[in-house]
Amino acid sequence: MSEEQGVRAERVALLRTIIQRLHEGAAPDEVRLQLRTLVRETEATEIASMEQSLIDAGMPAQQVQKMCDLHSQVLREILTDDRAAAIPPGHPVDTFERENAALMTRVGQMRQLIAELAALPDAADPGEGVLGWRGLFNELMDVEKHYQRKEHLVFSCLERHGISGPTQVMWGKDDEVRQALRGLGEELAGPARTAREWREVGERLAAPALAAIEEMVFKEEKILFPMCLRTLAETEWAEIWAQSIEYGWCLVEPREGYRPAAGATPPGEPRTGAIRLPSGVFSPEQLNGIFRALPVDVTFVDAEDRVRFFSPGPKRVFARSAAILGRKVQHCHPPQSVGSVERILADFREGRQDVAEFWIQLRGQFVHIRYFAVRSEAGAYLGTLEVTQDATGIRALQGERRLLQYEPQGS
Repeated sequence: MSEEQGVRAERVALLRTIIQRLHEGAAPDEVRLQLRTLVRETEATEIASMEQSLIDAGMPAQQVQKMCDLHSQVLREILTDDRAAAIPPGHPVDTFERENAALMTRVGQMRQLIAELAALPDAADPGEGVLGWRGLFNELMDVEKHYQRKEHLVFSCLERHGISGPTQVMWGKDDEVRQALRGLGEELAGPARTAREWREVGERLAAPALAAIEEMVFKEEKILFPMCLRTLAETEWAEIWAQSIEYGWCLVEPREGYRPAAGATPPGEPRTGAIRLPSGVFSPEQLNGIFRALPVDVTFVDAEDRVRFFSPGPKRVFARSAAILGRKVQHCHPPQSVGSVERILADFREGRQDVAEFWIQLRGQFVHIRYFAVRSEAGAYLGTLEVTQDATGIRALQGERRLLQYEPQGS
């Protein structure tokens, strides 16, 4: 181990020891003082290594998630941004940071608008002020595209480098932002209220949601993005760049200027040549067309719990990209869902069950989700097949249709 590596390892170990004191109940000011005294500065990769070591030592990711905001508060004064070079326009990090700047602008505008509403007499009708609030809220909801690109593309690449604990923690924090925004959205969609009632909504729901967005922006720009720039290869950035369009952009469009690494192609592209099965033969183009035409979304996870295939399609219920190929399926779900995923896989693997079934309401759709154990003719477990379908129209069918009748195109 080089002298520099030794110093970094000692710093990570010291960070872990001090942060453990925070988890054990030490006062944040006391921990902050100790950090400032013993650790003069630290890099984003060291923060990730510290969180990963806590999780590897047995601390649940959910516990690290609960303390995550305190971690960032006590670490702010010693964090350094160690970027080696300027980021070219249009690079994935450049786009992420421009999106963050746009989000912070909306956060500031919403705070100003809420302050104006709060200044009105208690019984006043806020009128146009609430319409403006709703408009800003709709723009903030664009953050979902930002989070999905981060979770499905960036996190997938980081996991190849052994960084999985911190990504699960950050995904959990993303879900907290989503939940806070959903709660605010439900109130904003409600009936008319007086200025005093809207002030209460601002204090109870809007303020925490805006603070959560701001905290995530800090974590991304001071910890996640510097860590990614030190860790990911140019081919991985090219992969993220190529697949980002499947999720879309948050409030801004990417700039021109970034040129991905030559020869970098996303993994999982179909091989040429005929595909022969006992029941037929078809080309890769035909197979791809078949899966695009199916009225269901299909995802296959192999016997080692790695995602090996997902069906393409313009109207998928849940977004997928080639970045998940080869990824552990446990890492493709938010922390609170991992327990159910592992139970299904274990039951299928051990032969206790063959089917697991769920149905949920999602964005006005009735979504039917089924998991099937995939086995060889001899009964050996080969993996798990997820089949997802928007069953809203099927659920509403009544009577019979025995004569040919086409539905309108695009319905």
